Amino acid sequence: MVDLTRIRNIGIIAHIDAGKTTTSERILYYTGKEHKIGAVDDGTATLDWMKEEQERGITITSAATTCFWKYAGELHQINLIDTPGHVDFSAEVERSLRVLDGAVGIFCGVGGVEAQSETVWRQAGKYRVPRLAFINKLDRVGADFTGVLDQMVRKLGARPAVCALPWFEGEQLAGTLDVLRQRALVYEEESQGAKVADQDIPTEAVEAARQAREKLVEILAEQVDWLTDRYLRGEEIPLPDLHRALREATIAAKITPVFCGASVRNIGVQPLLDAVCAYLPSPGDIPPVEGVDPGSDRRISRPADPAAPLSALAFKTVNDRHGELTYIRVYSGILENGSMIHNPGREKKERISRLFLMHANQRNPVEKVEAGGIAAAIGLRFTGTGDTLCDVRHPILLERIQFAEPVITMAVEPKSTADKDKLSEALSRLAKDDPTFARSVDPETGQTIISGMGELHLEHLCRVMREDFSVSVNTGEPRVAYKETLLTGATAEGKFIKQLGGHGQYGHVALRAEPDPASLKATVEFKIRQGSIPREYYAAIEEGIRSGISEGGHYGFPIIYLRVTVLDGSFHSVDSSEIAFQAAASLAIKEAVRLARTAVLEPIMKFDVVPPSEYLGEVLNDLNRRRAEIESVEAIEGGKQRVCGTVPIAEMFGYATTLRSLTQGRGAFSLEPSTYRRVPEEVLKLKFGGEG
Repeated sequence: MVDLTRIRNIGIIAHIDAGKTTTSERILYYTGKEHKIGAVDDGTATLDWMKEEQERGITITSAATTCFWKYAGELHQINLIDTPGHVDFSAEVERSLRVLDGAVGIFCGVGGVEAQSETVWRQAGKYRVPRLAFINKLDRVGADFTGVLDQMVRKLGARPAVCALPWFEGEQLAGTLDVLRQRALVYEEESQGAKVADQDIPTEAVEAARQAREKLVEILAEQVDWLTDRYLRGEEIPLPDLHRALREATIAAKITPVFCGASVRNIGVQPLLDAVCAYLPSPGDIPPVEGVDPGSDRRISRPADPAAPLSALAFKTVNDRHGELTYIRVYSGILENGSMIHNPGREKKERISRLFLMHANQRNPVEKVEAGGIAAAIGLRFTGTGDTLCDVRHPILLERIQFAEPVITMAVEPKSTADKDKLSEALSRLAKDDPTFARSVDPETGQTIISGMGELHLEHLCRVMREDFSVSVNTGEPRVAYKETLLTGATAEGKFIKQLGGHGQYGHVALRAEPDPASLKATVEFKIRQGSIPREYYAAIEEGIRSGISEGGHYGFPIIYLRVTVLDGSFHSVDSSEIAFQAAASLAIKEAVRLARTAVLEPIMKFDVVPPSEYLGEVLNDLNRRRAEIESVEAIEGGKQRVCGTVPIAEMFGYATTLRSLTQGRGAFSLEPSTYRRVPEEVLKLKFGGEG
């Protein structure tokens, strides 16, 4: 068992095609986890194990693995998660970063800081995850190491601390320069980069390396207090102290150490592995996890200590042919096979049947997982993504993971009667595994509607239904997942009274609904006088409210940006029940929405379109016709332009085909959810025949 101080829980994050999986494959090879290097292009990447990932050449689901790397004479355990780069699967990045202690952001040396790079960097910042940067693909024509550094500052607000420089012989990338040690590293081709020669820096690169070291020491002196005076006095700072300062500043997220190379050519990965061990935090370096006592809402914390009571977070569930797996990050205590644990969010007891360390889709059984570990479990019947698992005698409720709302919908129906029940089961399983997937039934047509983050996301879900659940379905055209919001507030009450001979049903709820631009998902508050409604019915009331708003406002779309305050109510000592209060709350919120004015909102996407310069005019004209708001146009390497801005997703269906036509197949683009905006009056009348 590796000591807690030598465990690293890291994620690989980046824009699509920046080289995440390619870099991860080299990490597996150099750490001895795999005996040959897998390749994305020929479908042999270990971590892209799904058939669809191998066919498309992209990562769709986060893959976890555990490997070991010797640094400074000590063996370190690296729990690594390779995350997707496509925006449609950003939930995989979100839930991974929620439980990781550090991350490696990979940037293409040619493409630089691309759209999804910004998104994942922002996600990591939200969870205060320290990061390293690896500038990849520096062997390519048009690669610009300095240009990517500038973009990191300008687009990400990062403070790059260059720890490695690319070293070229003519036009060829020959190796990397270790800035702190002032040494050149050459990666032997015959060993696929496994053997690294440590040699003197070539004469032509000595000055650049010296200046880079001076700059690095200066940055550290600015950020690390105990180093500042020594630097100002002109002292020569020993190498161990510089490593210590780099580690402190990285963990505090004051700087981002930058490394470089070309993963596909096996250059630069070993120094990155050293940096993961040297500079990213162990579970013991991060603050104790915080949560609340479910009984009193009092804030409590748990240190990363195996001797502390168990606290863990289920961050992902997966159904495969072997059954359901629940991925768990253990923050404190020990999780053991056969142990009985508590799920306080659902007020359920669970028993751990078996625990596994995962290597992509391979399961390696273990007896226990201690604080700081990441593993997968089978046997959990009630636990879903974001649920807390803890000691039965020492309950704690950790903060749940927040996910983006789905932005497009599609109708699905079974091809035969035999597929009907299988479709229902498949949709239930998908909804549990994927927090950005939703399903509903159109009350007018009776059609089943599925919702997701983009066209590729829905295509993937339909493929899973066909191949994993053997369900044959017909699909409709993708549609926009419109929402509604309140323009005015309203107060209403709902009563549910039913007599059925013996005990009846009684629930009474009074509430106020009003717009809340600060909260995308509806927030529910209880401000009722003591004793009017017992606390045991609060959860049922909230469930009734959320059920009511999901049925929509005046146009039938779910309501967002909403705050609901439960003001009053009453109960019956015999006839009141959770069902009655759930129904009463649903009636109350529907009445409040009916009394208020609402507006239709449409999802707005951030776009990043990269056309060749000669086609810029046609691309801009087309974007303007799509109601796009252009924010920037800049020239980039390779004779191309980058156009950034926002656009309604309603205008972007089929855009890939249009862009190929406009640019003779040479353009590229990406979309990511940004916000919701009120539908313009003229568009509203055209689409819905009404006014917002």
